Amino acid sequence: MAMNAYAQRVLDDLSKRYYWEKEFLQAATEVMESISLILDREPKYEKANILERIVEPERIVCFRVPWKDDKGEFRVNRGYRVQFNSAIGPYKGGLRFHSTVTLSIIKFLGFEQIFKNSLTGLAMGGGKGGSDFDPRGKSENEVMVFCQSFMTELARHIGADTDVPAGDIGVGGREIGYLFGQYKRLRNLFEGVLTGKGANWGGSLIRPEATGYGVTYFAQEMLRTRGQDIAGKIVVVSGFGNVAWGAVQKVTELGGKVVAISGPDGFVHDADGIRGEKIEYMLAMRASGRDRVQDYAERFHVPFYAGKRPWSIKCDVALPCATQNEVSVEDVQQLLKNGCICITEGANMPVVLDAAKILIDSKILYSPGKASNAGGVGVSGLEMAQNSMRLKWSREEVDRELQKIMRNIHQSCVEAAEQYGCPGNYVNGANIAGFKKVADSMIDQGLV
Repeated sequence: MAMNAYAQRVLDDLSKRYYWEKEFLQAATEVMESISLILDREPKYEKANILERIVEPERIVCFRVPWKDDKGEFRVNRGYRVQFNSAIGPYKGGLRFHSTVTLSIIKFLGFEQIFKNSLTGLAMGGGKGGSDFDPRGKSENEVMVFCQSFMTELARHIGADTDVPAGDIGVGGREIGYLFGQYKRLRNLFEGVLTGKGANWGGSLIRPEATGYGVTYFAQEMLRTRGQDIAGKIVVVSGFGNVAWGAVQKVTELGGKVVAISGPDGFVHDADGIRGEKIEYMLAMRASGRDRVQDYAERFHVPFYAGKRPWSIKCDVALPCATQNEVSVEDVQQLLKNGCICITEGANMPVVLDAAKILIDSKILYSPGKASNAGGVGVSGLEMAQNSMRLKWSREEVDRELQKIMRNIHQSCVEAAEQYGCPGNYVNGANIAGFKKVADSMIDQGLV
């Protein structure tokens, strides 16, 4: 499909201005290719210069984060918050603490978040933040001191009705607790300014599992379009953090069998299936801070493949739940060769662009993360609602709402793809449905 001339012009200009921001440009390219279909039909977006406006964040906050380690030595990291778009609600998106964090990574994640949040149907704009601080190998005290220093600056720019961060890679319940405590101390406010909070102080039930649950619910909806079900399917998952953990739980509960998980060190193949105490051990692995999936292999006496990804394992369904660009062209070719019929993204942009095009052309079921991993931010939105009303919903209530959100997202993707002449293309459907709501809101509000 040829890119619309207006979209191409904006993308070319973006590529010249930010040529070093590869991840952000990758995300922008995918969106521009998809929404070319709508731009060809509806000239109002070009007339309002919507693309020039939507690709630039409303605000970028960059700051230093000084902190003192356990040896008494001063350390300095870089902190970021990209407040990308607030046309449909306050900025909403996670904080990532990892050594690989750059402004390009945060901009790509924030840009994706605009459309992901739009798809949920909840009143949330798009934003993202983080730091190149890595909690791995740090003491409890060092993590706390860093989080307090990070929030000392971030607190100036966020609020329950302005910008509501959440967790992401490297930011779990512990970090959210330290961040919230410092925000409360500085602002003298107990409000829903962060999501992913502890259950005792405003957190929503099933929030840690929500992204993985949502990915599984979305995969189930995809399979049903072809008269199939996740029950009885062999499933391969990458990662072993919260997203992978939630996905393994829900796949198993729905009757599927997960036979592989992975980490930075390689992957394990458990042909008997990851269930029961093995799922709980995934939590222990994460809590250890070692970031090794080999520990699972040693504990349960299964094969470990050092330095490799799990996509060579024969499966029906693949759930990439680790990080961006983890699935290459070669990986996709291997999955297709082995008969994989459904690839549902659990991470943000885990499949490289060229590989995604192969999947779309192959006509197998393939969904982008902005649609299929929206369960996490969906439940974050539900947490915001509970905080506003000073209520706490039961696990069953939250899970019902999550299932409804994922079904609605799936339906929106299917309908948009059909409306614009590409039935079954979840990438185009997600981008078009997410873009249209935000772009129309920007036009309604004038110069935003």
